[in-house]
This record gives sequence, C-alpha cells and structure tokens, in this order.
Amino acid sequence: MNKLMTASILIFAVFVAGCTSSQSNAPTAVTGVKHTVEITNTGFNPNTLNIKLGDDVTFVNKDASPHWPASNIHPTHCEYKGCNVFDSRKGLNTGESYSIVFDQTGTWKYHDHLNPGMTGTLIVQ
Repeated sequence: MNKLMTASILIFAVFVAGCTSSQSNAPTAVTGVKHTVEITNTGFNPNTLNIKLGDDVTFVNKDASPHWPASNIHPTHCEYKGCNVFDSRKGLNTGESYSIVFDQTGTWKYHDHLNPGMTGTLIVQ
C-alpha cells in the first residue's frame, strides 16, 4: 500500500470515529416555549424572566414612545453571542414586536437602547 492510500485510510478512520462519538456539543433540551415581555413607559414587564434553552422571547412595545430592546453592554449590544445578535436593530413603535430564540444558557442582561436606564434580565437554563 502506498503512503497516500495509508494516510487517506487513517484520516477516514479518525473522521468516522469522531462522527460516532457519544459526546455532542448540541443542546439536549429544546423546549420552544413562547414568552412575552411587554415594554411600557415604566420598563420591561416582567423585568426578570427565567426560560429554558430554545425558548422564544417576544418583546412587545405597549408604550406610546419607541423602545429598542438589545443585549448589554450599551451601546454595543455584544453580551449575548456577539454584537447585534440580541438586538431589535431599530426602535419599536407602539404595537411592534421583536422576537429571539435563546440557544445559549446563561444570565443575559439587556436594556432599551433609546432609554439605557430601562433594563431587564433573562436567565436561560
């Protein structure tokens, strides 16, 4: 057997062994429950929300003024999975909404980009 064929067989064997491993980096419990956070002139309601991995959170503006939900840290919005991943990317007018599915566990703080003193926390388990 030549060296190229031997190397190819070895690479294939390593690849197959890796594909059949019992370990996985994929999430194991995805629930897909939908949650709503209302945005009012006094802040986010609920202000703290406990959810499961894979749950969907919809932010709905119930106020007359626009609001812009986004991950901390203001103004870059980079805390959850990198910049602008958890970010409505615009102010939401009355009745408009923004949804995001959380696929990473942790405690994620967020704010209203237009009113940075309005904050909330999502705890993803």
